[in-house]
This record gives sequence, structure tokens and C-alpha cells, in this order.
Amino acid sequence: MPLRLPPDLMVSVSGIRGRVGDPLTPELVCGAAAAFGAFLLREGAEGPVVVGRDSRTSGPMLRAAAVAGFQSVGLDVVDVGIVPTPTVLMAVRHHGAAGGVAVTASHNPAEWNALKLVTAEGMFLDADASLRFRTYLRDEDPPRAAWDALGTLTRDDAAIDRHLDAILALPVLDVEAVRSARLSVALDCVRGAGGLIVPRLLEALGCEVAAIHTEADGRFPRDPEPTAASLAELGELVRESGAVVGLAVDPDVDRLSLVDESGAAVGEDLTLALAADVVLRRRPGPVVTNLSTSRVVADVAAEHDVSLVRAPVGEINVARRMQAENAVVGGEGNGGVILPMLHHTRDAPVAVALILQHLVDVGSALSGAVGRWPSYSIVKRKVDFDRSALEAAYRALAEDLDADADDHTDGLRLAWHDRRAWLHVRPSGTEPVVRLIAEAPEMDAAQALVDRAADILDGVA
Repeated sequence: MPLRLPPDLMVSVSGIRGRVGDPLTPELVCGAAAAFGAFLLREGAEGPVVVGRDSRTSGPMLRAAAVAGFQSVGLDVVDVGIVPTPTVLMAVRHHGAAGGVAVTASHNPAEWNALKLVTAEGMFLDADASLRFRTYLRDEDPPRAAWDALGTLTRDDAAIDRHLDAILALPVLDVEAVRSARLSVALDCVRGAGGLIVPRLLEALGCEVAAIHTEADGRFPRDPEPTAASLAELGELVRESGAVVGLAVDPDVDRLSLVDESGAAVGEDLTLALAADVVLRRRPGPVVTNLSTSRVVADVAAEHDVSLVRAPVGEINVARRMQAENAVVGGEGNGGVILPMLHHTRDAPVAVALILQHLVDVGSALSGAVGRWPSYSIVKRKVDFDRSALEAAYRALAEDLDADADDHTDGLRLAWHDRRAWLHVRPSGTEPVVRLIAEAPEMDAAQALVDRAADILDGVA
């Protein structure tokens, strides 16, 4: 019979996510992996599947459950161990795999875990593929293999080595120039998978490193999401060590946040802006971001006289649009950088290398590098709202706020060109809330937009 999914399990385009033990059990993970494996076979995919995980304490248990599920439908499994999520996606392509799974809840707290589902392209499922899989998961009972047709299990311990080699070979990096600079860097890996790759990358790039929380044991010492509020300890390390930049990654190493030489956190959107600037100096071309990304990325694109295209929120939405636009760089404003000459996924180690290259290019510490562009303030808020009333809410917002431009591809995004401001209202894909995000040159202006939007939603509800 088909797998029974608990009502509080989050099944979305992002994968299958929940609190470990209830509702996310090893039995459920085994069944979900079996369903995903059978789905890949039905879709015509060939080859093994790749399984990797972050450092969470639930990782070994859920990794074993996922492996068993895949083997039960006759798929061979390649286990790449504790690695960044982008390393899993690279390994899928390296092995010519049918697909893969990253066992990680990314920036969620330690009691959460998830299955991120990967296609043979080395990309996450897009909306169409996700809908087909969720239909299969709900309606189908995966056919199990006989005893003599079960999948095998092999180990690949070289996935991180290949990832590092690929980064160091990127044509947009001047590795010798970065090495010669002997940059002083502070690092916080939040005891996630980043501790197994970022220190090695910094060593290869000749950096002097002061590091904290590089043990990959999953016992996160702070909020694992690398927002400004969680980077105080890294800021202190920057000041104590005299570093020119502080680097913070999330547990599965697809996002990078920065701290300047004074110990102050800079906005996550600036990670993408700085990385894009490096790429565009060497390879001008289109840039793709999501609808909630700061205008500073558009400012960088304008400086290089290239187009900036906005896609709906979600890594795969940005990645697919990058493919369509033949973009040279892109990503999301949460510190996620996508460099398509390597692969179409957010990759914090790539972002680290590009940030260091930027510091070498401009010959200044981080505050000087980011000071070249206009500064903006972003305000975010979550509100409970009946999703069935969203269309009415969008109409009310558009009528009341009188914007210069509106975009309905992902909720509602309103923009005011002269004010250099925007507001994005959309339902969350991972939480039962509506997100309000506004940006303006001044904090008060951004806050006023969010507050007014919340009042309008309250009136509609």
C-alpha cells in the first residue's frame, strides 16, 4: 500500500522535512526513499543513486534508512558520507546517477532533518517533477526487488576532493593571486559539513585562518541559519584575529554570510553582489536572482551593463531561469551563489573563493568592497493568513500602495523606481505563513511598507 504521510510532515518542492522522531521516522524515510527510487526508474532514469548527508546527529540513522529504501527497489547506492549539499549534486553527475538524496535540513534547528531530492541533472526537482513525485508518493506502492535483485552499496570518499579541485580550476579565479595575498580570514562552520571542506579550501588559497566550530558533529552552537543575529561570535573572532573578512556557512554549506573587518555582519544579499561582480568582470552576461533579492545585485549588473532577470523564490526556480537565460551567475539573497560554469546549485565553497577573489581584485577589506554600492535596508515579517484569501489580498495591496510596477509570478511584488524600494508578499513554501519582505534605502521606509502591508492583510482577513 502507498506510504502514509503524517499531516505535520512537510512535503513540498523542497523535499520531505520534519522533526526527527515525530513525524520524521526512519521507517518513513525508508519508504520515501523507496518511492523516490521507484519514481526515478518509472521516469526512465538509469544508474545508481547517490546519498550524502550533513552532520546532524540523526544523519547516520536516516542515511541508513534512505539507503535501505533505495536498495529495496533494486537501485545501487553510492554513499558519499558527510558532505555539503552541493557536493552531493556534483557527485550525482560524476557517477552518471539516476538521482540522489541529500539528508539535510539545511539551516533548520538540529531537531529537524529532511530529504532533498536530486535528479540525474544534478539539480533539485522542479515544480513539475515534484508534483509528479508527490502524486506517486501519495498513490503508488513501490514495487520491491527480489532477494537476488537488491541494490548494492559502495562508498565514495573522494567527493569533496573533486569538489575542491573543480573550484580551484575555475577560470574566474586567479588562484595564484589569491595565494600571494595571504589573506587573514575568520571562519565559523557551525559544526556542520562545512568543517570538512572550507578549511581545506582556505588552506589551498593560502589564507591565514582563525576558525571556530569546524567539528562536523551536528551539535550546532548557535542558530544554524547564518543571519546577522547569529554571527556575534564570528564578529568577535574577526576583531581578535585581525581578519579582513569573516565567513559563516550553514550546516549543509550552500549559503555564505559575511562579517567585515570591524566584526559587523553585512547583509546576506551582499554575498551574491560581491560574487557576481567578480564573475561579471571576467565573463559579462545575464544575472538571475529571485524576486526577494536586494536591489544591490541589480546595481552590480547595471554597473557591468548586463541584464538582471528575476525568478520566483526557490533555488530550482532560479537555476532553471539561469539555464533559460544562459546566465553567467545568479543566486538568492540568502547568501546562496550559483555559478553555472560549475553547476546550477547554491554552493558556499564557490562563494568563499569568489569573495576572496573580490578582496584581491579591489585591494581592500570587506567594508571597502561593499561600500562601492548603494546601501539598502531589508525588513522581513511573517504573518498568519488564510491562503484562500490571498488573491483578494494581492488586489487590495496593489490598489492601496500604487506601485510603479507589479509582478505576479510568485505572490505579489510591487516596486517603486524613484524611491528605490520594493515589497514582496508571498506564501511560504516551507512554513504555514505569508512572508512580507520590503527593501528601501532607509530602514524606516522599509518598515513602513511591511507594516502597511500587514495592516492591509489584516483588513482582508
